[in-house]
Amino acid sequence: MADSSFDIVSKVERQEVDNALNQAAKEISQRYDFKGVGASISWSGEKILMEANSEDRVKAVLDVFESKLIKRGISLKALEAGEPQLSGKEYKIFASIQEGISQENAKKVAKIIRDEGPKGVKAQVQGDELRVSSKSRDDLQTVIALLKGKDFDFALQFVNYR
Repeated sequence: MADSSFDIVSKVERQEVDNALNQAAKEISQRYDFKGVGASISWSGEKILMEANSEDRVKAVLDVFESKLIKRGISLKALEAGEPQLSGKEYKIFASIQEGISQENAKKVAKIIRDEGPKGVKAQVQGDELRVSSKSRDDLQTVIALLKGKDFDFALQFVNYR
């Protein structure tokens, strides 16, 4: 019998991020507390740019964006937001969306699977994802439950379960 397997990835649906950004921009343009403070949110190349005339307001813009991401099912662990920076009279925050599992994070996950997971489960790094395989599908379910119980500083999704 062939091995069963699944992949552990850290991917974000770009369209969902775009939708969250558009919803946040619409809310910011309509909310009374953002009137006249120059608050905005938009794409700036691959990064997301948030602007306002005070540090508190730009943090509020980030908060609105984060709430929209949560509603769209995107983990906040994928959002890498910088600190507010003063640029002229405006405060700006640049944020980026992290995708892919770095080599050291993949090694951490593989070590947890080896140490705490069922025997006979193999984990191998393949680029920016991790392939987990085993003869038993129950063992794979156990590994998924184990990893969901851990708190990583990056988002994980389980795909290609077969």
